[in-house]
Amino acid sequence: MPGLVKVLLVDDHPLFREGLRSILAGLAAYGVVGEAGSAREAMELARSRAPDVVVLDIGLPDANGIEVIRQLRSLAVCPRILVVSMHARLDLVAESLRVGALGYVLKDSAAANLLHGLEAVSRGDRYLDGSMVPQLLLKLDEYAVRRSRPADPAYDTLTRREQQILRLLAEGRSVGAIAADLFISRKTVENHRANIFGKLGLTSMAELVHYAVRLGLIELDGDGL
Repeated sequence: MPGLVKVLLVDDHPLFREGLRSILAGLAAYGVVGEAGSAREAMELARSRAPDVVVLDIGLPDANGIEVIRQLRSLAVCPRILVVSMHARLDLVAESLRVGALGYVLKDSAAANLLHGLEAVSRGDRYLDGSMVPQLLLKLDEYAVRRSRPADPAYDTLTRREQQILRLLAEGRSVGAIAADLFISRKTVENHRANIFGKLGLTSMAELVHYAVRLGLIELDGDGL
C-alpha cells in the first residue's frame, strides 16, 4: 500500500471493527492492513504487517490494555497508537499517554472525532477526545490547588469523606446540615468529626477553621480570624 497510512484495527467487538473499516474504506489516505480481536492477535499482526497506526481498544479481554501499548511500542517497527475506549477515566487516559499512546478517543464519540484523532496520530501529534477536555481542565485546576497549598502529611491520612466534612465544618455548616446534604446520619457525621480531630490533633472548632484556612481549603472574608 504505497503512500497509504497502514492501519491495524484492534477491538474484540467485530461490529465495531467493521464500522471502523467501513469508515476508512471511503478515505483515500488510509488502508486497513489487518484486524485483531485479542492482544495476542494484535501483536502477531503488528509484527507481520508493520502498521503505521494501531487503533487499539484498551479493554481487550485477554490482556491489560496498558501493557499492550507497552508491547506495541517496544517493537522494532514501532507503530503510533490511537486508543479507543468506552472509559472516560482520566487516570486511564493519562496512563495510556504516559506509556506511549498518542491519542485517546471515546467509542461513543462522533465518527469525525475518530478521524481527527487518526489524522493527528498519523502525523505524530497528540489527540484527546474533545468531550474529555472539560474534565481534564477541572482535574488540572484541582491539581494546581493541591500544589499551591502547604503540604501536610496528616491531611492525606483523612479519607475522602473526612476531607469533605472537614471543609464543610470549616465553612460553618452544622452537623445536621452536613448530614442532610450528604444523606448520612448525624451520628455518622459526628464520628467523622471525631476522626478528623483525632487525626489532625485538633481540640476545637477554632483550630479546625485555622487549619482549613492554612491549607487553602476555605477563604475568610474581611480580616479573617
